[in-house]
Amino acid sequence: MTLGAKLAGIKVVFAVESDPHAAETYAANHPKVKLFRNDIRKLKKIPVCADNVQTVLFGGPPCQGFSTSNQRTRSRANKGNWMFREFIRLANAWQPDWIVFENVKGIIETEQGAFLDMILGGFTKIGYTVKAGKLDAAYFGVPQHRERLFVIGSRHGVELSLPTVQVKKPIPVKVALSDLPDLENGAAVDALPYKNANKSVYVRQLRNGKLTVSGNFVSRNAEFVIKRYKHVPQGGNWEDIPTSLMHNYRNNYECHTKIYHRLDPDKPSTVIGNYRKNMLIHPFQDRGLSVREAARIQSFPDNYRFCGSIGFQQQQVGNAVPPLLAKAVFEQLV
Repeated sequence: MTLGAKLAGIKVVFAVESDPHAAETYAANHPKVKLFRNDIRKLKKIPVCADNVQTVLFGGPPCQGFSTSNQRTRSRANKGNWMFREFIRLANAWQPDWIVFENVKGIIETEQGAFLDMILGGFTKIGYTVKAGKLDAAYFGVPQHRERLFVIGSRHGVELSLPTVQVKKPIPVKVALSDLPDLENGAAVDALPYKNANKSVYVRQLRNGKLTVSGNFVSRNAEFVIKRYKHVPQGGNWEDIPTSLMHNYRNNYECHTKIYHRLDPDKPSTVIGNYRKNMLIHPFQDRGLSVREAARIQSFPDNYRFCGSIGFQQQQVGNAVPPLLAKAVFEQLV
Protein backbone atom coordinates (compact mmCIF):
# COMPACT_ATOMS: atom_id res chain seq x y z
CA MET A 1 0.00 0.00 0.00
CA THR A 2 2.92 2.35 0.67
CA LEU A 3 4.22 1.79 -2.85
CA GLY A 4 0.76 2.48 -4.30
CA ALA A 5 0.49 5.68 -2.24
CA LYS A 6 3.89 6.86 -3.47
CA LEU A 7 2.96 6.11 -7.08
CA ALA A 8 -0.10 8.33 -6.59
CA GLY A 9 2.08 11.19 -5.34
CA ILE A 10 1.57 10.79 -1.59
CA LYS A 11 4.55 11.24 0.73
CA VAL A 12 4.63 8.42 3.29
CA VAL A 13 6.42 9.32 6.51
CA PHE A 14 5.47 6.74 9.15
CA ALA A 15 4.59 3.04 9.17
CA VAL A 16 3.83 0.20 11.59
CA GLU A 17 4.88 -3.44 10.99
CA SER A 18 5.22 -6.08 13.68
CA ASP A 19 6.39 -9.02 11.56
CA PRO A 20 10.22 -8.90 11.61
CA HIS A 21 10.69 -10.20 8.06
CA ALA A 22 8.07 -7.90 6.54
CA ALA A 23 9.57 -5.02 8.54
CA GLU A 24 13.01 -5.80 7.13
CA THR A 25 11.58 -5.77 3.60
CA TYR A 26 9.72 -2.53 4.27
CA ALA A 27 12.82 -0.79 5.60
CA ALA A 28 14.89 -1.98 2.65
CA ASN A 29 12.46 -0.55 0.11
CA HIS A 30 11.31 2.55 1.99
CA PRO A 31 14.41 3.68 3.90
CA LYS A 32 13.16 7.25 4.44
CA VAL A 33 9.94 6.16 6.19
CA LYS A 34 10.10 6.04 9.99
CA LEU A 35 9.16 2.48 10.92
CA PHE A 36 7.63 1.32 14.21
CA ARG A 37 8.67 -2.36 14.38
CA ASN A 38 6.24 -3.53 17.00
CA ASP A 39 2.64 -4.46 17.75
CA ILE A 40 0.33 -1.59 16.80
CA ARG A 41 -1.41 -1.94 20.16
CA LYS A 42 1.79 -0.60 21.74
CA LEU A 43 1.66 2.54 19.61
CA LYS A 44 0.06 5.26 21.74
CA LYS A 45 -0.01 7.95 19.08
CA ILE A 46 1.25 8.66 15.58
CA PRO A 47 4.40 10.81 16.00
CA VAL A 48 3.74 12.97 12.97
CA CYS A 49 3.13 16.70 13.18
CA ALA A 50 2.22 18.32 9.90
CA ASP A 51 0.74 21.76 9.41
CA ASN A 52 -1.14 22.94 6.35
CA VAL A 53 -0.95 19.60 4.53
CA GLN A 54 -3.57 16.96 3.80
CA THR A 55 -3.01 13.76 5.81
CA VAL A 56 -4.09 10.16 5.23
CA LEU A 57 -4.07 7.10 7.48
CA PHE A 58 -4.07 3.82 5.57
CA GLY A 59 -3.58 0.15 6.29
CA GLY A 60 -4.86 -3.39 6.24
CA PRO A 61 -5.63 -5.09 9.57
CA PRO A 62 -5.10 -8.89 9.78
CA CYS A 63 -7.26 -10.57 7.15
CA GLN A 64 -6.71 -14.32 7.68
CA GLY A 65 -9.70 -14.56 10.00
CA PHE A 66 -11.99 -13.13 7.32
CA SER A 67 -10.75 -15.22 4.39
CA THR A 68 -13.29 -17.57 2.81
CA SER A 69 -10.59 -20.27 2.77
CA ASN A 70 -10.48 -20.13 6.57
CA GLN A 71 -13.58 -21.77 8.01
CA ARG A 72 -12.08 -22.73 11.36
CA THR A 73 -11.58 -19.30 12.96
CA ARG A 74 -13.74 -17.09 10.77
CA SER A 75 -15.79 -15.73 13.64
CA ARG A 76 -15.97 -13.29 16.55
CA ALA A 77 -13.83 -15.68 18.60
CA ASN A 78 -10.73 -14.92 16.49
CA LYS A 79 -8.90 -12.17 18.38
CA GLY A 80 -7.15 -11.04 15.20
CA ASN A 81 -10.52 -10.15 13.70
CA TRP A 82 -10.87 -7.29 16.17
CA MET A 83 -7.65 -5.52 15.21
CA PHE A 84 -9.64 -3.07 13.07
CA ARG A 85 -10.32 -1.29 16.37
CA GLU A 86 -6.68 -0.17 16.41
CA PHE A 87 -7.15 1.53 13.04
CA ILE A 88 -10.23 3.37 14.36
CA ARG A 89 -8.39 4.25 17.60
CA LEU A 90 -5.49 5.85 15.74
CA ALA A 91 -7.80 7.63 13.29
CA ASN A 92 -9.69 9.12 16.23
CA ALA A 93 -6.48 10.20 17.98
CA TRP A 94 -4.70 11.64 14.92
CA GLN A 95 -7.72 12.91 12.98
CA PRO A 96 -6.25 12.57 9.47
CA ASP A 97 -8.08 14.22 6.60
CA TRP A 98 -8.50 10.88 4.82
CA ILE A 99 -8.58 7.16 5.64
CA VAL A 100 -8.02 4.14 3.41
CA PHE A 101 -8.84 0.74 4.93
CA GLU A 102 -8.22 -2.55 3.10
CA ASN A 103 -9.16 -6.18 3.72
CA VAL A 104 -10.22 -9.38 1.97
CA LYS A 105 -13.68 -9.48 0.44
CA GLY A 106 -14.64 -12.26 2.90
CA ILE A 107 -15.06 -9.64 5.62
CA ILE A 108 -18.32 -8.65 3.93
CA GLU A 109 -19.95 -12.02 4.71
CA THR A 110 -18.19 -12.88 7.99
CA GLU A 111 -20.74 -13.05 10.83
CA GLN A 112 -23.44 -11.96 8.35
CA GLY A 113 -21.64 -8.67 7.73
CA ALA A 114 -21.40 -7.72 11.41
CA PHE A 115 -17.69 -6.88 11.23
CA LEU A 116 -18.08 -4.61 8.22
CA ASP A 117 -21.00 -2.87 9.93
CA MET A 118 -18.85 -2.29 13.01
CA ILE A 119 -15.99 -0.91 10.92
CA LEU A 120 -18.18 1.49 8.96
CA GLY A 121 -20.07 2.48 12.08
CA GLY A 122 -16.81 3.06 13.95
CA PHE A 123 -15.50 5.44 11.31
CA THR A 124 -18.81 7.26 11.09
CA LYS A 125 -18.95 7.67 14.85
CA ILE A 126 -15.61 9.50 14.91
CA GLY A 127 -16.66 11.86 12.14
CA TYR A 128 -15.76 10.26 8.81
CA THR A 129 -17.91 10.13 5.69
CA VAL A 130 -17.14 6.68 4.29
CA LYS A 131 -17.60 4.64 1.14
CA ALA A 132 -16.97 0.89 0.91
CA GLY A 133 -16.79 -1.52 -2.00
CA LYS A 134 -14.98 -4.39 -3.69
CA LEU A 135 -12.35 -3.89 -6.38
CA ASP A 136 -10.84 -6.55 -8.66
CA ALA A 137 -7.15 -5.88 -9.30
CA ALA A 138 -7.42 -7.32 -12.84
CA TYR A 139 -9.32 -4.21 -13.94
CA PHE A 140 -6.65 -1.85 -12.64
CA GLY A 141 -3.67 -3.09 -14.65
CA VAL A 142 -2.76 -6.10 -12.49
CA PRO A 143 -2.49 -9.51 -14.27
CA GLN A 144 -4.48 -11.24 -11.52
CA HIS A 145 -8.09 -11.59 -10.46
CA ARG A 146 -7.86 -10.50 -6.84
CA GLU A 147 -10.88 -8.92 -5.17
CA ARG A 148 -10.34 -6.74 -2.11
CA LEU A 149 -12.59 -4.61 0.06
CA PHE A 150 -11.66 -0.96 0.38
CA VAL A 151 -13.14 1.66 2.71
CA ILE A 152 -12.22 5.27 1.95
CA GLY A 153 -13.33 8.20 4.04
CA SER A 154 -13.15 11.96 4.53
CA ARG A 155 -13.13 13.92 7.80
CA HIS A 156 -14.55 16.94 5.98
CA GLY A 157 -17.78 15.45 4.65
CA VAL A 158 -16.45 14.78 1.16
CA GLU A 159 -18.37 11.91 -0.44
CA LEU A 160 -15.66 9.97 -2.23
CA SER A 161 -16.18 7.31 -4.87
CA LEU A 162 -14.10 4.20 -5.37
CA PRO A 163 -12.12 4.17 -8.61
CA THR A 164 -13.87 2.89 -11.70
CA VAL A 165 -12.53 0.22 -14.04
CA GLN A 166 -9.34 1.36 -15.76
CA VAL A 167 -8.67 -1.72 -17.92
CA LYS A 168 -11.39 -3.44 -19.93
CA LYS A 169 -9.17 -6.26 -21.17
CA PRO A 170 -7.09 -7.68 -18.29
CA ILE A 171 -3.41 -8.52 -18.78
CA PRO A 172 -2.73 -12.26 -19.25
CA VAL A 173 -0.10 -14.18 -17.30
CA LYS A 174 2.08 -14.80 -20.37
CA VAL A 175 2.57 -11.05 -20.80
CA ALA A 176 3.50 -10.55 -17.15
CA LEU A 177 6.12 -13.33 -17.15
CA SER A 178 7.33 -13.16 -20.75
CA ASP A 179 10.83 -11.79 -20.09
CA LEU A 180 11.66 -13.59 -16.84
CA PRO A 181 14.29 -16.38 -16.89
CA ASP A 182 13.41 -20.05 -17.28
CA LEU A 183 14.00 -21.81 -13.96
CA GLU A 184 14.22 -25.31 -12.51
CA ASN A 185 12.47 -26.85 -9.54
CA GLY A 186 14.29 -25.57 -6.44
CA ALA A 187 16.07 -22.72 -8.24
CA ALA A 188 18.12 -20.72 -5.73
CA VAL A 189 20.19 -18.15 -7.67
CA ASP A 190 18.98 -14.68 -6.75
CA ALA A 191 19.99 -12.56 -9.77
CA LEU A 192 19.77 -13.83 -13.35
CA PRO A 193 19.67 -12.18 -16.80
CA TYR A 194 16.31 -11.32 -18.30
CA LYS A 195 15.26 -13.82 -20.97
CA ASN A 196 14.57 -11.15 -23.56
CA ALA A 197 14.05 -7.43 -24.05
CA ASN A 198 10.26 -7.61 -23.85
CA LYS A 199 8.74 -4.18 -24.33
CA SER A 200 5.07 -4.72 -23.49
CA VAL A 201 3.53 -1.79 -21.63
CA TYR A 202 3.11 -3.83 -18.43
CA VAL A 203 6.65 -5.20 -18.43
CA ARG A 204 8.16 -1.83 -19.32
CA GLN A 205 6.71 -0.17 -16.24
CA LEU A 206 8.13 -2.87 -13.94
CA ARG A 207 11.59 -3.48 -15.44
CA ASN A 208 14.38 -2.08 -13.30
CA GLY A 209 16.55 -0.78 -16.15
CA LYS A 210 19.23 -3.37 -15.46
CA LEU A 211 20.24 -6.52 -17.34
CA THR A 212 19.47 -8.85 -14.44
CA VAL A 213 16.46 -9.49 -12.23
CA SER A 214 16.46 -10.74 -8.62
CA GLY A 215 14.17 -13.01 -6.61
CA ASN A 216 14.53 -16.14 -8.76
CA PHE A 217 13.82 -18.48 -5.85
CA VAL A 218 11.57 -21.53 -6.36
CA SER A 219 10.51 -24.00 -3.66
CA ARG A 220 12.03 -27.44 -4.17
CA ASN A 221 9.18 -29.91 -4.54
CA ALA A 222 9.54 -33.65 -4.09
CA GLU A 223 9.66 -35.82 -7.21
CA PHE A 224 6.14 -37.20 -6.61
CA VAL A 225 4.84 -33.61 -6.62
CA ILE A 226 6.58 -32.91 -9.94
CA LYS A 227 4.92 -36.05 -11.38
CA ARG A 228 1.56 -34.59 -10.40
CA TYR A 229 2.39 -31.29 -12.08
CA LYS A 230 2.99 -33.08 -15.39
CA HIS A 231 -0.66 -34.21 -15.54
CA VAL A 232 -2.18 -30.75 -15.05
CA PRO A 233 -2.98 -28.82 -18.26
CA GLN A 234 -3.05 -25.04 -18.48
CA GLY A 235 -6.06 -23.88 -16.49
CA GLY A 236 -6.45 -27.30 -14.87
CA ASN A 237 -6.11 -28.39 -11.24
CA TRP A 238 -5.81 -31.41 -8.94
CA GLU A 239 -8.79 -33.10 -10.61
CA ASP A 240 -6.58 -33.77 -13.64
CA ILE A 241 -4.09 -35.78 -11.56
CA PRO A 242 -4.57 -39.59 -11.47
CA THR A 243 -5.99 -40.76 -8.14
CA SER A 244 -3.05 -43.15 -7.78
CA LEU A 245 -0.70 -40.16 -7.45
CA MET A 246 -2.79 -38.40 -4.79
CA HIS A 247 -2.12 -40.98 -2.06
CA ASN A 248 -1.47 -38.46 0.73
CA TYR A 249 -4.91 -36.86 0.30
CA ARG A 250 -7.35 -39.06 2.19
CA ASN A 251 -10.42 -37.77 0.42
CA ASN A 252 -11.10 -35.68 -2.65
CA TYR A 253 -13.04 -33.16 -0.59
CA GLU A 254 -9.78 -32.14 1.12
CA CYS A 255 -8.87 -30.37 -2.14
CA HIS A 256 -10.34 -27.27 -3.71
CA THR A 257 -10.11 -25.85 -7.23
CA LYS A 258 -6.98 -23.80 -6.46
CA ILE A 259 -4.95 -26.81 -5.34
CA TYR A 260 -2.45 -27.86 -8.03
CA HIS A 261 -3.82 -25.19 -10.36
CA ARG A 262 -1.70 -24.50 -13.42
CA LEU A 263 -2.00 -20.91 -14.56
CA ASP A 264 -3.62 -20.30 -17.93
CA PRO A 265 -1.14 -18.15 -19.88
CA ASP A 266 -3.92 -16.44 -21.83
CA LYS A 267 -5.83 -15.24 -18.77
CA PRO A 268 -5.06 -13.21 -15.64
CA SER A 269 -3.76 -15.31 -12.76
CA THR A 270 -5.91 -16.69 -10.02
CA VAL A 271 -5.28 -15.15 -6.59
CA ILE A 272 -1.61 -15.16 -5.56
CA GLY A 273 -2.15 -16.11 -1.94
CA ASN A 274 -0.26 -18.93 -0.25
CA TYR A 275 0.95 -20.12 -3.63
CA ARG A 276 3.50 -22.57 -2.21
CA LYS A 277 0.94 -24.34 -0.01
CA ASN A 278 -1.60 -24.42 -2.86
CA MET A 279 1.02 -25.81 -5.26
CA LEU A 280 0.31 -23.13 -7.85
CA ILE A 281 1.98 -24.28 -11.08
CA HIS A 282 3.89 -22.24 -13.65
CA PRO A 283 1.94 -22.02 -16.94
CA PHE A 284 4.69 -23.60 -19.08
CA GLN A 285 7.13 -25.33 -16.72
CA ASP A 286 6.56 -28.19 -14.25
CA ARG A 287 7.40 -26.26 -11.09
CA GLY A 288 6.02 -23.70 -8.69
CA LEU A 289 6.28 -19.94 -9.17
CA SER A 290 9.42 -18.06 -8.24
CA VAL A 291 9.24 -15.16 -5.80
CA ARG A 292 9.82 -12.71 -8.67
CA GLU A 293 7.15 -14.29 -10.87
CA ALA A 294 4.58 -14.01 -8.08
CA ALA A 295 5.71 -10.42 -7.44
CA ARG A 296 5.27 -9.62 -11.15
CA ILE A 297 1.73 -11.00 -11.02
CA GLN A 298 1.13 -8.76 -7.98
CA SER A 299 2.47 -5.73 -9.96
CA PHE A 300 5.61 -5.15 -7.86
CA PRO A 301 8.45 -3.48 -9.79
CA ASP A 302 11.54 -5.59 -10.33
CA ASN A 303 13.69 -3.41 -8.07
CA TYR A 304 11.49 -4.25 -5.08
CA ARG A 305 13.38 -6.75 -2.92
CA PHE A 306 11.95 -9.18 -0.38
CA CYS A 307 13.86 -10.21 2.76
CA GLY A 308 13.98 -13.36 4.85
CA SER A 309 14.02 -17.02 3.81
CA ILE A 310 12.13 -18.10 0.69
CA GLY A 311 9.09 -19.07 2.77
CA PHE A 312 8.87 -15.61 4.37
CA GLN A 313 9.37 -13.93 1.00
CA GLN A 314 6.55 -15.98 -0.51
CA GLN A 315 4.28 -15.05 2.38
CA GLN A 316 5.01 -11.34 1.99
CA VAL A 317 4.26 -11.40 -1.74
CA GLY A 318 1.07 -13.40 -1.23
CA ASN A 319 -0.22 -11.15 1.56
CA ALA A 320 0.39 -7.88 -0.27
CA VAL A 321 -2.07 -5.45 -1.80
CA PRO A 322 -1.14 -5.15 -5.50
CA PRO A 323 0.63 -1.77 -5.76
CA LEU A 324 -1.19 -0.76 -8.95
CA LEU A 325 -4.56 -1.43 -7.31
CA ALA A 326 -3.53 0.64 -4.28
CA LYS A 327 -2.34 3.41 -6.62
CA ALA A 328 -5.80 3.62 -8.21
CA VAL A 329 -7.44 3.99 -4.79
CA PHE A 330 -5.03 6.66 -3.59
CA GLU A 331 -5.49 8.62 -6.81
CA GLN A 332 -9.09 9.13 -5.76
CA LEU A 333 -7.85 11.10 -2.75
CA VAL A 334 -5.27 13.04 -4.74
